[in-house]
Amino acid sequence: MTKIQANPSGTRTIEITESHLETIEKYQLFRDLIDSNGYVDEQVLDKLKLNVRSLLESEAGKDKNLLDLCLDVVYHQNMKAYGLQQLVLLFINWKNKGNDNLGMTSRAFQGTPFN
Repeated sequence: MTKIQANPSGTRTIEITESHLETIEKYQLFRDLIDSNGYVDEQVLDKLKLNVRSLLESEAGKDKNLLDLCLDVVYHQNMKAYGLQQLVLLFINWKNKGNDNLGMTSRAFQGTPFN
């Protein structure tokens, strides 16, 4: 379990589990989410919420892990654009850890454009 910072001052956090990251990967929730400008703002968060809502209304909505991701992370009361940016960074770094055996060593940091 990892905590991400949900606001710039660090007073709010959201707990992220391995299962949350696996669900994001399974449903490719970050694919084509961020516009070409590379900024994560409230519109991007709203887009993610709409994408997840449509998944919940489909057959995928029966997936307990997807529902947990929604309740614990996406619709968490502290989730704002800053928190989503931190979640994207965590996801990128988590994916890169899985690719360590393939010789990939890149790491995403705060301020990294996502395009």
